[in-house]
Amino acid sequence: MTGSETRVAVEWLTSVAPDPGACRWEWERNPQGIALLPAGKRWDVLILPGELGYPTLDVLTRLIDRPGPVLADFGESRMGFFVPPGTASRWLGTGIRGAGPGTWIVVPHPGRAAGGVRWLIPPDGSGTLTDAALLELAMHEAAGAAAQDDREGG
Repeated sequence: MTGSETRVAVEWLTSVAPDPGACRWEWERNPQGIALLPAGKRWDVLILPGELGYPTLDVLTRLIDRPGPVLADFGESRMGFFVPPGTASRWLGTGIRGAGPGTWIVVPHPGRAAGGVRWLIPPDGSGTLTDAALLELAMHEAAGAAAQDDREGG
């Protein structure tokens, strides 16, 4: 990311913080380079297990040029897909957790490596989010491909 892209992404992310300045300060001073941000204002986050998340991201990037922001957690056991607000409260899916109003997520600075949590697709500051229906389609395709591989012994 360029400096101006990072600035725009930082502004977009911190716009949901109760104190955007404190959030920026936390990114600068926290040795892990992370801050907590509330979900449910500009985005919700759907959290998938890594074994489903990575194939889902592969499918998504074949379907569209640029999905919304995507995070991977410590050990990459989970992935968080940024989706439109309200998605988490309507989502029904086994093994998928939703972060919406009243929840907080760990977010690394968009222009730096962080301690364990990292951007697979950083925000670009434009507000681009992954369409929930498209994400569901990608999950089904990824899960179907995995089931096919299992049946074929692969």
